[in-house]
Amino acid sequence: QSALIDALASGPLGFAALDVFEEEPLPEESPLFDVPNLIMTPHISGNFPDYTKRVHELFLDNLQRYLKGEPLRFVVDKQRGY
Repeated sequence: QSALIDALASGPLGFAALDVFEEEPLPEESPLFDVPNLIMTPHISGNFPDYTKRVHELFLDNLQRYLKGEPLRFVVDKQRGY
């Protein structure tokens, strides 16, 4: 985060948007709050019409797959970190 703040202050980056942080919840004293060319969202930046419906459908699909012993969809690869 400090490298991002430096890059935004010195010019290589003109703007950034974040919704994930090193420490969550983000502490009130975080210097990120003082960066004018940074926008922060509370993990809802990906929200779109029918988001809740689609998340529920995915959950139910994965639950059915799990109960049948089938591979799950969108599993996090812990080695790759995403």
